[in-house]
Amino acid sequence: MSTLKITGMTCDSCAVHVKDALEKVPGVQSADVSYAKGSAKLAIEVGTSPDALTAAVAGLGYRATLADAPSVSTPGGLLDKMHDLLGRNDKTGSSGALHIAVIGSGGAAMAAALKAVEQGARVTLIERGTIGGTCVNVGCVPSKIMIRAAHIAHLRRESPFDGGIAATTPTIQRTALLAQQQARVDELRHAKYEGILEGNPAITVLHGSARFKDNRNLIVQLNDGGERVVAFDRCLIATGASPAVPPIPGLKDTPYWTSTEALVSETIPKRLAVIGSSVVALELAQAFARLGAKVTILARSTLFFREDPAIGEAVTAAFRMEGIEVREHTQASQVAYINGEGDGEFVLTTAHGELRADKLLVATGRAPNTRKLALDATGVTLTPQGAIVIDPGMRTSVEHIYAAGDCTDQPQFVYVAAAAGTRAAINMTGGDAALNLTAMPAVVFTDPQVATVGYSEAEAHHDGIKTDSRTLTLDNVPRALANFDTRGFIKLVVEEGSGRLIGVQAVAPEAGELIQTAALAIRNRMTVQELADQLFPYLTMVEGLKLAAQTFNKDVKQLSCCAG
Repeated sequence: MSTLKITGMTCDSCAVHVKDALEKVPGVQSADVSYAKGSAKLAIEVGTSPDALTAAVAGLGYRATLADAPSVSTPGGLLDKMHDLLGRNDKTGSSGALHIAVIGSGGAAMAAALKAVEQGARVTLIERGTIGGTCVNVGCVPSKIMIRAAHIAHLRRESPFDGGIAATTPTIQRTALLAQQQARVDELRHAKYEGILEGNPAITVLHGSARFKDNRNLIVQLNDGGERVVAFDRCLIATGASPAVPPIPGLKDTPYWTSTEALVSETIPKRLAVIGSSVVALELAQAFARLGAKVTILARSTLFFREDPAIGEAVTAAFRMEGIEVREHTQASQVAYINGEGDGEFVLTTAHGELRADKLLVATGRAPNTRKLALDATGVTLTPQGAIVIDPGMRTSVEHIYAAGDCTDQPQFVYVAAAAGTRAAINMTGGDAALNLTAMPAVVFTDPQVATVGYSEAEAHHDGIKTDSRTLTLDNVPRALANFDTRGFIKLVVEEGSGRLIGVQAVAPEAGELIQTAALAIRNRMTVQELADQLFPYLTMVEGLKLAAQTFNKDVKQLSCCAG
């Protein structure tokens, strides 16, 4: 019998979850977990990996340490046993486990580190800045909090029910909103990143900047001074990406914002100019507008120009209805900043005249963080844009060096990064896993939201696939009618002949809540008729998928409510 000391549990339910996780670890016969005592008593087989036990608990956000040790133990798990059987000698360090260096601490890095430890490896994780990467600190989490606050402000100002609920002009206390936002960011960073790393003895965290000495060693410039050489058997590069800044004359000499500065701004500007029509640009543009700024977007082409044209048209119309100025086919050829009494003023020169603003947000995309890694010392292949080229198993051009997340040529989504990190860890520890992105959902958190998965018609035709399609406007969806908000549509793209669903595009207030159902349908190769035959709960937005599927052989306007 062995005992784990566990910290972080807050109730008996936590203990149940810990028990379930521990009993899934190979070699654990039973686990008796007590919230009151903060411990777990384990009946385990000889050779059960201590690292796997602590990793199982850490994966739930708690910290575990061995109060005692099993009578006989091995340094690692299945990976070490495999190495012993094969007679391999690529293990390093006193523990004897395969040593994996992970550069970064975001979604890809964390997923890889935890999976690698679960597989029996020893991990050194290197982070130059704040633990957690982009998503939790300066990306997904703070932006969605700000967007939600802006949405509430918008509904107080105007809603479809103003006839019965009096509208009012909200008072925006930006500093209070910012404090609330940052508190949640700090909470999640500790619970999902820092706390997990602190509680995992198989992961060593180094705070510093890493660069390659050669393809077997890293040089880490430690943040508190000094250098350390880290030798590795495998390495995962998961350094993420940073806001890209276009080479517009004069821009670099101005106090412009990227998304990082915009998300922590202590005031809402009266006039905000936005260069770019990226996802980040559009989400933040609408949020600032709803919090009181007069916003102008400069789009080099049209909004969502890479997607089905109807998407850009719908979002552009929604933005203009809210007073957001969208200038299509417009670029700034010069940017200047004029200091005046009090705050200064930005002056943007375009082919259509000058634009003046109090603040300028530049959000034209994100560039991979690879420039300072000295990758030329390794032979790792990059794209012309600096992204690391990888195969579906996250392998680079160098056999034992892997990469995952926004620093690669994969789509820049945190859930893609995390999935890639997990698969990279499996492959680094002797497995064979690939990442299938054929049914990858994507959501843009504007209002209405934009959600897509699979092929658009244009993409299918480019790949030689003949298609049929139907578009259902939201005035045919009962949930939208009940909400008195029928902006948007749902479009289904099917393979001609087979009727198999291959793509869905949706513009709707809650499009993000329906797209995963579409992704599952595509992944399971469902036909549009099979989708139409499914049971969908009435008065949900996702019911629109069923109705859209029915339009291939029915006139849904002639159907009664919830007709099957």
